[in-house]
Amino acid sequence: MKIVCKKSNLVSGVQTVSKAVPSKTTMSILECILVDTRNGEIKLTANDMELGIETVIDGEIIEKGMIALDARIFSEIVRKLPDNDITITTNDSYMTTITCEKAKFNIIGKPGDDFSFLPEIERNDSVMVSQFTLKEVVRQTIFSIADNDNNRLMTGELFEISNDTLKVVSLDGHRISIRKITLKNSYADKKVVVPGKTLSEVSKILSGDMDKDVNIYFTDRHILFEFDRTIVVSRLIEGEYFNIDQMLSSDYETKVRINKKELLDCIDRATLLVKEGDKKPIIINIMDGSMELKMNSTMGSMDEEIDISKEGKDLMIGFNPKFLIDSLRVIDDEEVDLYMVNPKAPCFIRNAEESYIYVILPVNFITVS
Repeated sequence: MKIVCKKSNLVSGVQTVSKAVPSKTTMSILECILVDTRNGEIKLTANDMELGIETVIDGEIIEKGMIALDARIFSEIVRKLPDNDITITTNDSYMTTITCEKAKFNIIGKPGDDFSFLPEIERNDSVMVSQFTLKEVVRQTIFSIADNDNNRLMTGELFEISNDTLKVVSLDGHRISIRKITLKNSYADKKVVVPGKTLSEVSKILSGDMDKDVNIYFTDRHILFEFDRTIVVSRLIEGEYFNIDQMLSSDYETKVRINKKELLDCIDRATLLVKEGDKKPIIINIMDGSMELKMNSTMGSMDEEIDISKEGKDLMIGFNPKFLIDSLRVIDDEEVDLYMVNPKAPCFIRNAEESYIYVILPVNFITVS
């Protein structure tokens, strides 16, 4: 095999697929990136058996072939070469020569036939969404997936399609994030759980361009994202997702409308008094016309009031400040509505259309007079 391509193209391609190279594996071939030119295009592939990424880059193919190269070494070499054309040549014994200007590296590759190719996914009946929308909906929900494997379903996000609506849900046992978006077309009903890692990596690769689309394909076990000249294939998380509707309620005893930026900035300031790892609640006292926020820790105390519009009863309630910050940061509205029942019931942050719903469980606290 022999190819010539611009450094920028190669670096971009290698960075894209490297997201699917496992950090730990007993199979050395999975630590490689496959360079495959047999079909007249330069295709780079990485696969950790749960997530696989394949992308095509521009360049000249002088001699067709394929080779699997150690991802770490290959990535570091191409990244540190001069900004010029790079030539990659392999011989029958898998010795690979990488040259650029006066720099020359020889590294030993592995047979491409040994590589674990991506599963074949039939690309029928795709769901189309803009790159911007998919990137946004992941950003607005990914923070509330669970970060451990105690319940695998909580490490993924529910993608539920009904007619022309896509609902994305994540939860970790302490909070729920829900986003609903209207699709350009109507589709058959679909309900799958996509690993959080997959969505996080897809989001990093997406350009976020409103005018560029992503085609999403589903099988019983896999999901495939196709955009630009890249495909991402991932296993789905099997199992029945939680009955979210059962956890949602429209009942409330107290409704607060508040300036989102003021509330976010106030909570952010309060966390200055919390050491990393400490679980100190922020205590919110809701009264007519104002909301008082208090934080007490070993480092000191903080007290601040914000003007609000209130319906219903006065209420004192405590929350993990991080959970409030995570939700408020991804809401674009200038004002937000908070719905609460009592100090032990969840708080709902939602808009009138319910295109977003954030549910946060309160925490117990002791008031000191």
